[in-house]
Amino acid sequence: ALELLGPAYRWQTPVWIDGPIDSRGVLKGNLVIQGQGDPTLVLERLWLLLRRVQGLGVQRIDGDIVLDRRAFDMPPIDPASFDGEPLRPYNTAPDALLINFKSLLLRLTPSHRSGGCGDYRSALKADFSDPQRIRLTGGYPADCGEKLWPLAYADPASYNARAIEGLWRSMGGRLGGTVRDGQAPTAPATFTVSSPPLGEVIRDINKFSNNVMAQQLMLTLARTTSPDGQSITSPTDGSLREAAPATFEAGRAVLQRWWQTRIGTGDAPQIDNGSGLSRQARTSALALTRLLQTAYASPYMAELMASLPIVGIDGTLTRSHAAPGSAHLKTGSLRDVLALAGYVQAPRGRHWCLVAIVNHPNATAARPALDALLAWASSLEP
Repeated sequence: ALELLGPAYRWQTPVWIDGPIDSRGVLKGNLVIQGQGDPTLVLERLWLLLRRVQGLGVQRIDGDIVLDRRAFDMPPIDPASFDGEPLRPYNTAPDALLINFKSLLLRLTPSHRSGGCGDYRSALKADFSDPQRIRLTGGYPADCGEKLWPLAYADPASYNARAIEGLWRSMGGRLGGTVRDGQAPTAPATFTVSSPPLGEVIRDINKFSNNVMAQQLMLTLARTTSPDGQSITSPTDGSLREAAPATFEAGRAVLQRWWQTRIGTGDAPQIDNGSGLSRQARTSALALTRLLQTAYASPYMAELMASLPIVGIDGTLTRSHAAPGSAHLKTGSLRDVLALAGYVQAPRGRHWCLVAIVNHPNATAARPALDALLAWASSLEP
């Protein structure tokens, strides 16, 4: 993505005020928001988008809020299909208009402490059968202190409409119609909201193993790259000149073509959906090593390395027992799988590429061995 899109690439989310605004702040028409795959449209940024609408004089929308989500051509995805955990945020499906990862964050705060914490999530006896009302019928051990419990929304199909309407009304806005899917006008957008640059976005993807953001990125590559491998985004504002709806199949083709051009035809990985949530994806330690070596010689090496978790310091490696700061490594873990890949700091300012993949029913028991491997590699003289 850094080579095909560039580290300064930004996703665009066009917005249309589709109708006149009268002197009382009433929009005689629709507000239209078109998703183009931005993986960073969290509630704070959505608030800024709606605040900009109000800044243009709109206080009431007599029509509808129309959401154009056609940029991605996604089949229906069962969030429980991967591991039977539909409420885990990592099982959220990609969406051209992905708002807040279609997730909730429960903040549990007791008034005082006493007793042990234990398995507080089971003790809560949470009931998610009604997506409009979460019921906690159990208890919460006070000694747990404050906890954050991230959850994928139980009815993802309705998440966007509920989030947008709820936020609009909480800001004092009024809505005469509904929030619904539809098509954006062909006229130029009233304004466009830009995402942070790709160089920043990949830090969130890699530091915290954000699977849905990784899938959004692969679909973006499919949408912004022509069949001959050339970018079809505008060099001035990053907007798309022309693009078909993105599919996983098209994304896989872009990545395969890039691999053949930059690394070679042999040992190419088998890509599934662009994230680690797959039992069909395949690669080898040698292929990942070639990828790391190619990236190290790239002009964008610094951006990639900075996106990887730092051992013992941040991201998914905060609790690593290896020497803090000894490497920048991407982690990977599934049931029966444990992996590391990245760059190890060697003496005299050099780096080693390190790749370790464990496939075994007791793979998690290999963590001390991977720590020892990392310690050994960081001590090797160039």
